[in-house]
Amino acid sequence: MSEKGLSGLWYDRKNKWELVELPVYQPDDDEIVVRVTATGICGSDLHVTRGDGRDENSPERGPLAMGHEMTGVVHSLGKKVKTDSLKKPLKEGDRVIFPFFFPCISCYNCIRGEFGACKYRSRIPYADFKYCNSGYSQYFVLRKPHIVFHSPKNLKDDALVSLNCALAQVVEAFNVGKINFGDNIVIQGAGALGIYATAVARSMGANEVIVIDGHESRLELAKKCGASKTINISEIKSAQDRIDCVFDFTDGIGADIALEVVGFPAVVEEGLKMVRMRGKYLEIGSIAENSFINIDTNYLVSQQIRMTNFQHYDPWILPKCADFLERTKDQFPLTSLVSHRFKLEDINDAFEKSDWLGENADKTITRAMIMP
Repeated sequence: MSEKGLSGLWYDRKNKWELVELPVYQPDDDEIVVRVTATGICGSDLHVTRGDGRDENSPERGPLAMGHEMTGVVHSLGKKVKTDSLKKPLKEGDRVIFPFFFPCISCYNCIRGEFGACKYRSRIPYADFKYCNSGYSQYFVLRKPHIVFHSPKNLKDDALVSLNCALAQVVEAFNVGKINFGDNIVIQGAGALGIYATAVARSMGANEVIVIDGHESRLELAKKCGASKTINISEIKSAQDRIDCVFDFTDGIGADIALEVVGFPAVVEEGLKMVRMRGKYLEIGSIAENSFINIDTNYLVSQQIRMTNFQHYDPWILPKCADFLERTKDQFPLTSLVSHRFKLEDINDAFEKSDWLGENADKTITRAMIMP
């Protein structure tokens, strides 16, 4: 009898997760099956379960297999897989980190080293649940061509779970955006992405690191991770007042770089006005369907603001991100960013409490982790 594992599937019509038992994939010669040990609830998953950007005329989706922010151990190896991507010996039981997407490695962008911009990159199909294969499952399949690295022995799953999404995405944005020593940085949002961005900006030599959020507990964590100033939108309710605060904090200059990691397009217009002339605006968060914004292009041109958008990253960033977590573990509390842990069978409760817009949201959650 073939081995089976549990998978969480999301049903739009039922507005809930259900657990199903599915066969565990048997890897081909060049593939790896990972036993998932921890998966973070990413804001992009909450966009899906909330139905952001959808209305009563939107077609029903699902059931959907989701979850991408994860870490785990090698469950089984194809016959040809002997090492990780750094040529270190790899065997069953080894803890690993890996990107959740698969660049083709041979297209125009890939041969230029822009793997995150691979036109043909793939992920697990949301509607493909022939096998137990997703982040909110007990197993995940690394298809060929895969990229995989050993996890640092000194870092627990709590520290690693958001590495292959939130942390890597922030590092990619700042690398491409070219943060300079002494820059003033504004970070819109103090969820996991924002907290990582705060620590990375501080480590890269930023001057003012100004973090904006509506939850005081998150802003307090941001201060511990390097924020020099915070703006609580629950207290400073006017967008113009928040813009004025940024200019006051930067001696009238404005932000050299503003990073949007809230996930709502409405904040973009406000963030653009916090940026100095010829500054940069980096967009990561707004990925829900139909996320439209109103932008005065005359303002963008006259202020010469450079706007860059990001989705995915260079996979070779992952071991560097792990090194960063190890190197700064005594400086920033990033290794304890996960505040709440849930078993897979409690996934509905986990999502309900993690949704900061929901009636039953737990405002103390910075990142929730599912343990399949």
